[in-house]
Amino acid sequence: MTLFIGNHLIGPDSACFVVAEIGINHNGDINIAKKLIDVAVEAGCNAVKFQKRTIDLCYTPKELAAPRESRWGTTNGAQKRGLEFGEVEFDEIDKYCREKGIMWFASPWDEPSVDFLEKYNPPCYKIASSRVRGEDAFLRYVRSKGRPVIVSTGACEEEHIKHVVDVLGEENLVVMHCVLEYPAPEGVLNLRMIQTLSRWFPNVPIGYSGHEVGLPHSVMAAVLGASMIERHITLDRSMYGSDQAASMEPSGIKHLVRDIRIWERERGDGVKRVSENELKNWNKLKRKPIA
Repeated sequence: MTLFIGNHLIGPDSACFVVAEIGINHNGDINIAKKLIDVAVEAGCNAVKFQKRTIDLCYTPKELAAPRESRWGTTNGAQKRGLEFGEVEFDEIDKYCREKGIMWFASPWDEPSVDFLEKYNPPCYKIASSRVRGEDAFLRYVRSKGRPVIVSTGACEEEHIKHVVDVLGEENLVVMHCVLEYPAPEGVLNLRMIQTLSRWFPNVPIGYSGHEVGLPHSVMAAVLGASMIERHITLDRSMYGSDQAASMEPSGIKHLVRDIRIWERERGDGVKRVSENELKNWNKLKRKPIA
């Protein structure tokens, strides 16, 4: 039930693979994107993730024409296009990540976006929750590229999850538990689904894509067996953008990685052993015979 993303082994006995999702939190600014890459590197994340859309395929003309005030204009389409990076920006991202020594990949939302990303030889693809139900042709297109696939399961019932695994196949696949709320309130995260997914798919690494506020729940996910943790990151949660409130600021993602690594150091192998120091203390503390 293991696979490699880059040179990182993904599986229950390996170090948790931590993904810092930049997504669209760069607000269309390559300099903000670079700062967020720096945050991920400083925190010790394994990879950063972006999103890629072909705007006219992902939204209807009516949706694009809908009124929406933003710094890019007065329509929803102007905002969507303002947030979308193109070849110039992704060339810069690719170069910058190589310089910083961190992997990057993206969630494509349509087939042309897959083709766009292919030229960067990504280590894997991530399929967003919104591209799971009723998207078999798209799923097969992503899988046809022969790369590892990470799939989120927000807003999916059991039948949808089992169907997407059937379509994609279990090889080179990571299934992510996810609750599709931004931010997800306490009481809805259902973290035991990580264990349920492990029972459903014993040969597939299971991960967690979190949208909650704070870090404890994501650490809990690692303790429950998540082989991969994905969290959105931001420079400041008060910044403009629909994902900012569900994101972690620099100190948050740094502490998350720290706490996951503490868990990995202390989880052990479940085999009971008594150390020499324990024996010394036992001999010191045990009840002594009365003379």
